[in-house]
Amino acid sequence: MAASLSTGLDVHFAIPQSDTKRPIFFTRRKFTIYCNSSKSSTKPPQNPPVKRTPSLSEQLQPLSTTTLPKKDQAGLLSKPKSTWVNPTKPKRSVLSLQRQTRSPYAYNPKVRELKLFANKLSDCDNSEEAFLSVLEEIPLEPTRENALLILNSLKPWQKTHLFFNWIKTKNLFPMETIFYNVTMKSLRFGRQFELIEELANEMVSNEIPLDNITYSTIITCAKRCNLFDKAVEWFERMYKTGLMPDEVTYSAVLDVYAKLGKAEEVVSLYERGVASGWKPDPIAFSVLAKMYGEAGDYDGIRYVLQEMKSLGVRPNLVVYNTLLEAMGKAGKPGLARSLFQELLESGLTPNEKTLTSLAKIYGKARWAKDALELWEEMKSKNWPMDFILYNTLLTMCADIGLVEEAEQLFMDMKKSQHCRPDSWSYTAMLKIYGSGGNVGKAMEFFEEMSEVGVELNVMGTTCLIQCLGKAGRINELVKVFSVSVEQGIKPDDRLCGCLLSVVSRCESRADVDKVLACLHRANPRLVGFVKLIEEEVYCLDTVKEEFKGIISDTKDDARRPFCNCLIDICRSKNLNERAHDLLYLGTLYGLYPGLHNKTADEWSLDVRSLSVGAAQTALEEWMGTLANTIKHEEALPLLFSAQTGAGTHKFSQGLSNSFASHLKKLAAPFRQSEEKAGCFVAKREDLVPWLQSRLQT
Repeated sequence: MAASLSTGLDVHFAIPQSDTKRPIFFTRRKFTIYCNSSKSSTKPPQNPPVKRTPSLSEQLQPLSTTTLPKKDQAGLLSKPKSTWVNPTKPKRSVLSLQRQTRSPYAYNPKVRELKLFANKLSDCDNSEEAFLSVLEEIPLEPTRENALLILNSLKPWQKTHLFFNWIKTKNLFPMETIFYNVTMKSLRFGRQFELIEELANEMVSNEIPLDNITYSTIITCAKRCNLFDKAVEWFERMYKTGLMPDEVTYSAVLDVYAKLGKAEEVVSLYERGVASGWKPDPIAFSVLAKMYGEAGDYDGIRYVLQEMKSLGVRPNLVVYNTLLEAMGKAGKPGLARSLFQELLESGLTPNEKTLTSLAKIYGKARWAKDALELWEEMKSKNWPMDFILYNTLLTMCADIGLVEEAEQLFMDMKKSQHCRPDSWSYTAMLKIYGSGGNVGKAMEFFEEMSEVGVELNVMGTTCLIQCLGKAGRINELVKVFSVSVEQGIKPDDRLCGCLLSVVSRCESRADVDKVLACLHRANPRLVGFVKLIEEEVYCLDTVKEEFKGIISDTKDDARRPFCNCLIDICRSKNLNERAHDLLYLGTLYGLYPGLHNKTADEWSLDVRSLSVGAAQTALEEWMGTLANTIKHEEALPLLFSAQTGAGTHKFSQGLSNSFASHLKKLAAPFRQSEEKAGCFVAKREDLVPWLQSRLQT
């Protein structure tokens, strides 16, 4: 008789690729063929012992150092080099794209009667006694099918849990996975994760198998309850059992990793899922887009768009909204505009969130033309408007200086029944009139707020005080400040900076004292420093120590404005040397990064973030440094430039104009660039003789 024969075959299954650039992944499976004679039989060779399955974190760790660039790097994310294979399930197929389906109910002619009884259970009192009392009236024997139908028909999670426990106590039939799944889904609706986890552990103890639906319910409930660590824990447990995640679970865990800030794991899991045959849904791409957007990663956003196109996934409105929001954070208004056009061409209608995101982007970028076109299109197509969108459009108008459009929007809000103007609506109008110097209108709105019962906020106070300060109406400024404080407004650093700016503009000592009295109520130490730099006896070391203390107590975004205003105050009192000292201190403590830039061919001064007085001081300091360079016969580039910015806001051309006037006063050979607005250039051949002439005087 023939002897038995066995041999192993290695079969490689290629995963279909949707992207030609994506590395090819294979899943390897081993089959053994046995040929036995009737005379003898040989047992198949034993499988080697299975090693400990590494956790998902351990599996993802090798890629976490390669899939994302460092913080200071840009570029697309690298792709994983291999796909994950669970060693405990070597014959597992690739990811099933269909969720596991439930077994259909058996035919039951009494379905209507059972559902009516389930409704009666749902409507009864929440106490256990009342529930058990109604259960005594059950019309049919609680067989497996009847019990499952009732369990699935109960709405309040409390009733579902009570009925489930009642079934267990009756012990009429074995409790199967589907009973736990139905109960868990009801508990998930009530965000009862502790009960769900308790049931899951009970299943493990009773050796009842947990399937895809079980794990998906546990993970998504943990996510809804913001228990992200628990979601990851159960996801790893799922992997260790050999179950492959379905599309819902993949999307949920991607979102969990993103919320935990684990960007490397998000990318690794996404790539591994796609390599295993998973086709990401729009929700998954929305998670990726949001993650990249919050990080301001434009390349990441572009990567998401490319992936969607390569996999043939059509974005829905949720994805478009997320992408628009991400592009706003990444500072890409042009790409946002293109994506919005793509949204319209796809046949989708933008909602309030879409238009709010786009309005914010246009306002921040100061794209007046595009903002106006968006506004006209919204009116012509009667697109939906809500309260947030109205206020966003008003803010956009304030950012760009669109007065007439803002007034029309505000009137529309007044006529609306559901979108009446609130504190932020009035603040936007105060900002518009304040920026334009329309004191009468600004004060009119201030009085109207009191009449209609709308509270003034700190931003509105700041806008109004800035407007009154520029107009020199100090008495009204003091009144507005006093009313604001009496209404409970706590002056912040921005408001203090605004008062400092007003001090620098005051022409009379009496006005200075009035404004400083207001500032003293908000920040006494700052007032003390103003008096310190005005004193006849001046000590730089003392000023330096006090300046450091004030800046340390000030929020980051207000530190440079404080220094700018203090320099302006010195220049307004002809204390130019002290203004130079403050500029030096500001530079020393990192308030003016990027003030000077050098290349082999060009040296430049960037004063776009400086006030008028600070910019003039920086120019004088720069000219002094260049004069010393010439004096020591050091090499100079061919071109010099000073950047003031173009002043894209309708009312913000002041710095460029003042800087040009100062250059003219100094007779410096800088000329407005014909190629770039807000840029003043000088050639070496013109600047050097001028500096040499100043050295001789």
